[in-house]
Amino acid sequence: MIEVDGKVVFTELSELVAPQHTALLIIDMQRDFIEADGAFGRLGIDVSAYAPVLRSIVRLREQAVAAGLLVVHVQNAALPNRMSDSPAQIRFNMRMHSVARGDRAPLRYTVPGTPGHQIVPELAPIAGELVVTKYRSSAFWGTNLELLLRSNGIRSVVLAGCTTEGCVESTARDAMFNDYYVVLAEDCVASDDQAQHEAAMLLMRHRFDLARCDEIAAAWAGAESIADRLIS
Repeated sequence: MIEVDGKVVFTELSELVAPQHTALLIIDMQRDFIEADGAFGRLGIDVSAYAPVLRSIVRLREQAVAAGLLVVHVQNAALPNRMSDSPAQIRFNMRMHSVARGDRAPLRYTVPGTPGHQIVPELAPIAGELVVTKYRSSAFWGTNLELLLRSNGIRSVVLAGCTTEGCVESTARDAMFNDYYVVLAEDCVASDDQAQHEAAMLLMRHRFDLARCDEIAAAWAGAESIADRLIS
């Protein structure tokens, strides 16, 4: 850590992701987005990039639980009859995957009560984990996420999930604007568009801290070791 004009600033990964003040946010790991028979896969969009990322997130979640972190699942939702979509939001969604959609109606995905809305079984929330429903790209916009983080003394968030250039980047920006340290688990995010993934990673690398899931897990394990020594 360093001091800047009398303010203490975390700079080391071990400080940024210390378990006592860090939450793991798992964003939009839902069947419609990442499975071949989900809404995007049925449209012919290549969702193969998500399989290795899913395995990495499962490992990261296991390490987070072991270290005692707050785990928050962010779950996208779109109400039936587009009741949660403004005209501007519909136009925004139309521009996503417009080539694959062609002249078909704007996409419908992650409607509560449908299989596609569900978080994938490998990451199904367990006791003690929170679920935050969102209706826009950012996990902070129109949700209770900030209240939950603040209520639990969170100062840093580790981000994982999809898509890199969409809901992940939007959440990262809003986390920073809400004065949280942001650490992106770089091997735990993906997109169905590799070019957009790489563009978003280039942007975020210059704005946020990035680390691989094994590096983050090692920092958590190191914190546990220190705590064990202090107790003994």
